[in-house]
Amino acid sequence: MDNADIEEMFCALGPVSIRRMFGGKGIYHHGVIIALDLFDEIMLKADAETAPQFEKAGARQWVYQRDGKKPVAMPYWTIPDDAFDDPDVMAKWVTLAYEAGFRTHKPDVKKASAKKR
Repeated sequence: MDNADIEEMFCALGPVSIRRMFGGKGIYHHGVIIALDLFDEIMLKADAETAPQFEKAGARQWVYQRDGKKPVAMPYWTIPDDAFDDPDVMAKWVTLAYEAGFRTHKPDVKKASAKKR
């Protein structure tokens, strides 16, 4: 998906930044990752509070599979189909993604440099 389409999809939040990552794109709002663009699909961030809502709406969770390893369920879900036809519904889902991202966001901690004596 091109960046202009992504920005339009997330316009209810205000400006988003888009960065290349994992062979796809990370989508951020106020420094908080809220979605991924992977495999030509937008995956919204969820957490224990919002994942049941995504599941109930028929969204699919991203499950990462490596050769010889157990599948790992990632905290990202597809956008429910009805959101693509209604900007208000899309706004609800991207807002939930931001809220989940904010709850799970760990601010960057810079190591204090050792003072010379």
